[in-house]
Amino acid sequence: MNWYLFRLGRACITILLLLILAFFALAASGDPAQILLGPDTSQAAIDAFREKWGLTLPLWQQFLIYLNGLLHMNFGLSYRTGESALALVLDRIPVTLSLVLPTILLSIALGVPLGILSAMHRGRFIDRLAITLSVVGLSVPSFLLGVLAMYLFSVKLGWLAPSGYVDWSSYIMPVATLSTVGIGTYARFTRSAMVEVMSRPMIETARASGLSEGIIHRVHALPNALTPLITITALEFGHFVTYAAVVENVFGWQGTGSLLIESVSARDFAVVQAIMIITGVTMILANLLADLSYGFIDPRIADLRHRSARRLRTVCES
Repeated sequence: MNWYLFRLGRACITILLLLILAFFALAASGDPAQILLGPDTSQAAIDAFREKWGLTLPLWQQFLIYLNGLLHMNFGLSYRTGESALALVLDRIPVTLSLVLPTILLSIALGVPLGILSAMHRGRFIDRLAITLSVVGLSVPSFLLGVLAMYLFSVKLGWLAPSGYVDWSSYIMPVATLSTVGIGTYARFTRSAMVEVMSRPMIETARASGLSEGIIHRVHALPNALTPLITITALEFGHFVTYAAVVENVFGWQGTGSLLIESVSARDFAVVQAIMIITGVTMILANLLADLSYGFIDPRIADLRHRSARRLRTVCES
């Protein structure tokens, strides 16, 4: 129990640090009044804008007001539209999730088998080809790949709509563009995990027992190699949301990514902070759940945690 409370406390501290960073980093980035009103606006209009939005208060006081608002699920109002920042973000989240979730599934479905195949043929042509494809997928920028896909399949071949949502086929290019990084990540990680597991003594014991390589891979190696993929998936979720900001702008999707870029350019602090906090808290909670789930998936980890907790109690009592 102490171990779980420690992880939960660490997650709460991380969320608090995220809130501090989201507020003060944006506050130090510039004056939203100058950006929104323009350089030709009178000083009286600028002062009135600052007074209206509470920008004349000391920074520490603005931060306390901001924290109090968050406790009541009030993320503030958009400087541009006057609407609730939280409502604006929540309205865009389904669009982003409709891209991110299929991307994760496709990345796992293609990246994990590619990594396993590479590990099973280590040092051979298939292994080198898989490594090369993974490196290319990780190296090519998402915006460049998106532009190339749009030029080929929309402009030249005319198979797909260049931007926006028309029907289910509109998902093909954005999801494929986002998946290149995920496939490369899962393939490289799965390969490394499989190679490490295959070098353990238990694999040699299984071979000495006369088991076939297929049974060794499926029964002994694969379950041990795939357990850490839980953590990778939690981390990759945040990465996909970040990459979606670029892909949404390339393909004209109105998700949180495109909203983030619009809000950053306009110094719309409330909306930017809302997106940063929602994304950050989602990543923190995903990693917390992944961390806690290890004890249920792998009993050895649960036993190790219990032994560590008992040793800690013994040291404290002594």
